[in-house]
Amino acid sequence: MKSEGKRRILVVDDDSAVQVSLALLLKQAGFDAVCCDGPREALAALAASRFDLALQDMNFSLQTSGEEGMALLLELRQHYPALPVLLMTAWGSIALAIRGVQAGAANFFTKPWDNAQLVDLIEATLVSSAPAVPAAPRQARAALDGRADFGTIVGEHPALLKVLETVAQVARTRAPVLILGESGTGKELIADAIHRNSPRAGAPIVKINMGAITPSLFESEMFGHVRGAFTDARADRKGHIASADGGTLFLDEIGELHRADQVKLLRVLQDQRYQPVGTSRDLQADIRVVSATNRELAELVARGEFREDLFYRLNLITIRLPPLRERRSDIALLARHIAASVAEGYGLGAVTLAPAALDWLTAQPWPGNIRQLKQTLERTLLLSGKTQLAQADFLATSAVDDSAPGTRLGVDGMTIEQVERQMIAQALQQHVGNISRVAKTLGLSRTALYRRLERHGLTDGVDPRSAP
Repeated sequence: MKSEGKRRILVVDDDSAVQVSLALLLKQAGFDAVCCDGPREALAALAASRFDLALQDMNFSLQTSGEEGMALLLELRQHYPALPVLLMTAWGSIALAIRGVQAGAANFFTKPWDNAQLVDLIEATLVSSAPAVPAAPRQARAALDGRADFGTIVGEHPALLKVLETVAQVARTRAPVLILGESGTGKELIADAIHRNSPRAGAPIVKINMGAITPSLFESEMFGHVRGAFTDARADRKGHIASADGGTLFLDEIGELHRADQVKLLRVLQDQRYQPVGTSRDLQADIRVVSATNRELAELVARGEFREDLFYRLNLITIRLPPLRERRSDIALLARHIAASVAEGYGLGAVTLAPAALDWLTAQPWPGNIRQLKQTLERTLLLSGKTQLAQADFLATSAVDDSAPGTRLGVDGMTIEQVERQMIAQALQQHVGNISRVAKTLGLSRTALYRRLERHGLTDGVDPRSAP
């Protein structure tokens, strides 16, 4: 009889040796395991009982195409969409596993597996696949803050809380983590949080932009060099790997790493040994690797632009950050936090944001995510010189914001009068001519707004019922 509260794992593999090995590992890790030989038995087990996760092989016969595994995965996604599935595959079939992830699997691992890493992967998958916390967002965030230090990360949206839950779960391990997300979503902040909440927090986190390292300098930058190793090597130099010894190595923009350098990095990740340029002596480094990219590494692997084996080494745990447009309820919190931080940095004193300004900020598309939001707030604070920012202040400064596609007002060569007319016309269109709402948006009295409407010849766009 299974113990109350134990999580149940379904193992689907026709190899009895694999079943026995996984069942023993799962039992030692505190799980209940049920093993079955193929798709028919797996579907019968799921119909009869509830499972928390499935470990599924991709081949169940002499066929090695993986089509049986793909068919079972698609059936599981259709009938049991909440069940996370981890795919098992051989080293030579990683491309097949990537197809499975694109079809809805949570992740994959290869045979033979590392026991500790597989348990970490299962734990992290269960955390990230758990249903949203039923508590109110503020209470759920407070509970997470009680478990880990997320002081630099602002937000209460369920999508963000799920990410923080995963970080809290995996930070204490040494498992490699791959952080995916659009530019400006805060991938570096997540890497910092992983390091800060790990047993390595007392050692450094060394951050490297992989796209900025040229192939000719890769080995020297990463592994260091000794004096005389090449023409300009006038002294010994410590590389990034050695600097991160005992701590965390953060490989930002990992998708930009040149193909020729990928195998050099792979060797270090496999055995944590490296050779400084100019020596034949192996050195050991105890590092935990966290990487990040705004590109889809799985697609790069499928196109042959990124090594399959390196991808596997990097993505034991994958964290995907939501873009700002998918967590709009956090924008007001972020805006207040950023405004206060920027004002303090420039010695501007306390700054507030008008409700209409917060509404406007929340409604914007933010293709540049949090980074673009910060730039917009900083620019508006500096150009307006005000302690309370209204929507009109953001409209005025967004006119020269080249980094915000879709929000630029196109005022090059226009006079102040022309800019004012365009701002009022835009507000009239946004509020369908309602004078009260337009005046509130622009920070004007109704009388002052109406004088400007007459001056600019815009009274035709006014709702007569709202005019003074």
